[in-house]
This record gives sequence, C-alpha cells and structure tokens, in this order.
Amino acid sequence: MASRLTLSVLVDNNTFTDRYFSGEPGLSFLLETDEKKILFDTGYSDAFLANARNMGTDLLDLDYVILSHGHFDHTGGLVALIRHLAESKINHIPHQVPHLVAHPLCFCPRPRPPLPNTGSPLGEEEVRRQFPVNLSCSPVWITGDLVFLGEVPRRFAYERTDPGTRTILLPDGSTAPDFLLDDSALAFQSGAGLVIITGCSHAGICNIAEYAREVCGENRIVDIIGGFHLVGPSPEQLQGTCDYLRNAVPAAVHACHCTSLFAKITLSGACTLQETGVGLRLEY
Repeated sequence: MASRLTLSVLVDNNTFTDRYFSGEPGLSFLLETDEKKILFDTGYSDAFLANARNMGTDLLDLDYVILSHGHFDHTGGLVALIRHLAESKINHIPHQVPHLVAHPLCFCPRPRPPLPNTGSPLGEEEVRRQFPVNLSCSPVWITGDLVFLGEVPRRFAYERTDPGTRTILLPDGSTAPDFLLDDSALAFQSGAGLVIITGCSHAGICNIAEYAREVCGENRIVDIIGGFHLVGPSPEQLQGTCDYLRNAVPAAVHACHCTSLFAKITLSGACTLQETGVGLRLEY
C-alpha cells in the first residue's frame, strides 16, 4: 500500500489571499510522508522558516533537505537553516541534523555578469561541514515511494535551451557554459499515480515528467507541482509542453514560481491548472 504525502508550500512568488504569509521570488516545499519529513529547496531568504512557523512547524525535526539545483533562489535559505539548527543546539532545544541530497554540481559557483555568483551562497566544503551529504547524478530513493531523480536526460528538442551568458566553475577549476545539469526533481508514487515535484525545471518539465515515469515504472500522473521555467518560452517550447500535458492527462497541475501569467493561461487550455501560493497544503 502506498504511503501518504502532504505537501505544504513554504515559499513561492505568490501567497494565497487572506493567508498571512510572506512571498519572495524563490521556492520551498515541506513534504511529509508516513516515514520522513523533507524540506525541498530553501527559497532565497529565511522566509521559509517564518512561514513554516505560521503553519505550525519549526523544521527542527527534518530528516532530509533536498535541493532541486544550485541557484540562490532555491539555496539561499541554507544559511538561515544552519543558523536555526545552531541556535537550537546552543539553547538545548531538541532537534536533528537532516541529510542533504543534491546533484554533484549543485554547489559550484555560477558567475553571471554583473553578479559574481548566482549559485548557492555556500560551497560544498561548508555544506559537508554542516550536514551529512549525498551528491548523486543517479536516482536516490528517499523512501520506498519517493525518489530524487538525479540528472535528468534532455530528450525533447523544444526544451533544449542556450545557456547564453550563464557559466559554471567546475570542480576541476575550469569554466564551462552552464546547461544546469544539476536541475532535478522528486517523484512520489501515490496509489493513483505520480506526483512530480519540481524546483525550476531548467531540465524541461516534459523531460522531468518523462524521466519520472521511467524511473518509477508508472505512466499515470496525479499532479505536477513547482516551477516550470516558462518565463519567456519560445512558441515551440510552449506548444510542445501543452501537447505533452494533453497526452499525459495529469489530474492536476500546480505551475508556480518561474511560470509566467501568459504561460499559465496557455497551459490552462491543455490541463487542469490549479492556483498555487504560499499557504497551499495538498494531500495525496
């Protein structure tokens, strides 16, 4: 029997009307299964901590922190989380140090002029000082029903994007165009099909969904929630995404964060698009 999953939106660009939370241009979800409590991304600041408190949880009993990719609007809150755990230790407040899971390139610096680094505020060495770390290109099963997908194959031509001025400083010291190979996602196997949970979908939302189906051996999709990285998509990418969703027939789609209003309006003609914002709580 499949376990249950509760997903709470801690950080998004938008907040729900008449819910008193803070929004910011970032993303963070709290996932609670029968077995584990997981923070997926940390947003840009400490807003995820304040929003979690307002939802009735203090995040001191996390089992895992899982990062979708290294950009600072998804990893910026790591500093606040480390401080939160350190203060709890100093004040003798019960807590546990979560395991951290990400792609091996997640903590590489990402200079993009005029900014010296658009990546994580912490390097891999410091992250390893603070957390037990598993950096993997391959899928990592967090529970029997929840998997971190690792590096996502780029299969659909309409989702292959030019890195432009984006660069990444690799562990060997060289600089390369940044194709954001660290961009990953989670897939949860519910009894009715997959729940696919994304950060920014730089790998392409269709590539992510197709790989989740392959890894999990399941074609049915219950929901896709997270950023779709459709801010200024080409007509080919937007049409390809709509065609994919029409064929996949997910029961619901919660596109948020880096998905433009125009893209959402267009997607709504191809799938059952639902409103998303800080304060949303979903159960599967």
